[in-house]
Amino acid sequence: MELGSIVQLLEDKAILVTGATGFLAKIFVEKILRVQPNVKKLYLLLRAADDKSATQRLHDEMIRKDLFRVLREKWGTKMDSLISEKVVVVPGDLSLEDLGLNNSVLRDQICNQIDFIVNLAATTKFDERYDVALGINTLGAKHALSFAKKCVRLKVLVHVSTAYVCGEKGGLILETPYHFGETLNGTTGLDIYAEKKLVEEKLNGFRAEGATEEEISLAMKDLGIERAKIHGWPNTYVFTKAMGEMLIGHLKENLSVVIIRPTIITSTLKEPFPGWVEGVRTIDSLAVGYGKGKLPFFLGDLKAIVDLMPADLVVNAMIVAMVAHANQPAYDHDMIYQVGSSMSNPLRNEKLPDVGFRYFSKTPWINKDGKAVKVGKIMMLSDMDSFHRYLAIRYLLPLKGLELVNTALCQYFRIMYLDLKRKINFVMRLI
Repeated sequence: MELGSIVQLLEDKAILVTGATGFLAKIFVEKILRVQPNVKKLYLLLRAADDKSATQRLHDEMIRKDLFRVLREKWGTKMDSLISEKVVVVPGDLSLEDLGLNNSVLRDQICNQIDFIVNLAATTKFDERYDVALGINTLGAKHALSFAKKCVRLKVLVHVSTAYVCGEKGGLILETPYHFGETLNGTTGLDIYAEKKLVEEKLNGFRAEGATEEEISLAMKDLGIERAKIHGWPNTYVFTKAMGEMLIGHLKENLSVVIIRPTIITSTLKEPFPGWVEGVRTIDSLAVGYGKGKLPFFLGDLKAIVDLMPADLVVNAMIVAMVAHANQPAYDHDMIYQVGSSMSNPLRNEKLPDVGFRYFSKTPWINKDGKAVKVGKIMMLSDMDSFHRYLAIRYLLPLKGLELVNTALCQYFRIMYLDLKRKINFVMRLI
């Protein structure tokens, strides 16, 4: 499919985007406005109480970002007119039925106009509260699907999931759909609606006991990890995303649906310019920790592949899949596209220490004092036993000794002690 034909097919089309202030969604919105300004409308679902606060979020969290610099340069003083003409903010909440749209006039307008729905709303924290992750990643997928069925002109629903719904499998991972109630470890009894009921019962129980919000939050995080591991998934994020896919496959009927499964999403490669990223995401934590001098060693299989995908390439794949399946008949099987690099351009862990050392030696991290942080080559340990041995000998024993000396000398080495303890806690959290 040629780029020109893809762009042309987006002309005069209306698109609803959920999770519009998210990292990937911003890149998607910017791309559409830049390559096809004749798009009919971009309806952006934002979690907000009303139109005013939704509009404020649009400008603060999207339009004013550096990501839109190329678009601003292209349109100049007409940029505001483009946004006001093409973009419609929709205050709502994906975790609620009907996307939480209180404005019935706007809801009917969307249902009558929309050609495409792109569901990008998600919480990507590995240890998110189970109630929150279930509401957005799982039930949110169901609500997006239910709303899509009401859209009379809809050509396709694009649901963005993650390649890691596969859990911790190795080898070649195929684009296999998950059936309702299926688990990774063969356990029986996974019922998504029962999971929702369990969460409600737990929350009611905690509140009846007078638990604080902090206690409830910690308990919900623990519950998510516990439920995920019972059924074979490593964390709450991928578990709830897998259940979201299950609901879509189970309930889609004759609706045309495309599921996109990207791997680890990184900064942009080319569009709108190289290197745009927002916040510290997934693998970015390792890079930042190493650059700051807080990560002298780490655990990892040197021969294993780390599958990275630039965000703009993921967005390109979404747009191509969206257009390719427009007005195509719904299939009995799910249309799933895994967007990754490990097959065509694999990056192995063994390359990372050298790449990191070269980068931060050439462009060092500048600390709060304005000084460049010097880094050494990171030591990669291949198994947990060697990791724990190295940690104990190199860090934990000196830390214990420093603690004793610090006590004897009235906290003379307190700053040094706290700095070393922070580094150890940082590494342990990442591991």
